[in-house]
Amino acid sequence: MDFSQGFGLIILIIGQCLLITVSVLLSLAFLMYADRKIWAAVQMRKGPNVVGAFGLLQSFADFLKYLFKEIVIPAGSDKVVFLLAPLITFVLSLVAWSVIPFNEGWVLTDINIGILFIFAVAGLEVYGVIMGGWASNSKYPFLGSLRSAAQMISYEVSIGFIIVGILISTGSLNLSKIVLAQDGSYGIFSWYWLPHFPMVILFFISALAETNRPPFDLPEAEAELVAGFQVEYSSTPFLLFMIGELMTVVLMCALISILFFGGWLSPIPFIPDGVLWLILKILIIFFIFSMVKAIVPRFRYDQLMRLGWKVFLPMSLAWVVIVATLAQFGISGYVRW
Repeated sequence: MDFSQGFGLIILIIGQCLLITVSVLLSLAFLMYADRKIWAAVQMRKGPNVVGAFGLLQSFADFLKYLFKEIVIPAGSDKVVFLLAPLITFVLSLVAWSVIPFNEGWVLTDINIGILFIFAVAGLEVYGVIMGGWASNSKYPFLGSLRSAAQMISYEVSIGFIIVGILISTGSLNLSKIVLAQDGSYGIFSWYWLPHFPMVILFFISALAETNRPPFDLPEAEAELVAGFQVEYSSTPFLLFMIGELMTVVLMCALISILFFGGWLSPIPFIPDGVLWLILKILIIFFIFSMVKAIVPRFRYDQLMRLGWKVFLPMSLAWVVIVATLAQFGISGYVRW
């Protein structure tokens, strides 16, 4: 069959989509297991250790539990919107992976506006949260959805300005070209984490807030919102929300790896590049995400918003000006690739 045109091309595209979807969803099962094991180790307990060898099948058991539980829909809710909200969250989280390059040429859609595409998708994810909170017809979910929308929009602004600094140094919105721009003779010291170092920390913290991860999980704060916008959800709809949220976390880990840590590039010049390097970087950053959840206390909501608008926004905006100035004067690491 000719895979370059007609029906063969359609089969090839569907196959590539399925490969990415299945790989991402399977990895989420083991990342969730790793997440729980890391928290358990910090708290000096065992974590999942019963289902399967070392508890490795615990995530699959949880999946089956959610799948077969009864779907409870509140009597006063908007049933169509109520069920549509988690589906939107899940689909949009998955769609963003279509522009992530796993290796040179290993990308489903190698578009020149990859970063812009991810931003557009991330902006639309707010709708899933708002719809879920509003359709539940309850005050707690609605307050949680408002918090989440405000939080996601606030930190997307600072993330956007941080990425602008990377784009000035690269001269392209294409994620593959951003990785190739970091391919230098100094290996790990050619990557953007070094010239853009202050922004690595800001991007990481903003990614925590963008994905509602602790210590910024205020939209789901059990103390005052009883799990926030998800409180009326059960069974499969809740599972879709949970998977969508975790998938966005891993997407942020992949973005940090690509933007600042060379993506699939090897840290040592004479060692071959490859997809395994990207996977290793994603795992290391995910480990840091998990450690933050385990050891950092939760912020108050006013502290969260003040950090976003009064600290991160001015700092990221100032960094854009600094990078543009350094690029104009041809300083190495900042000048356009």
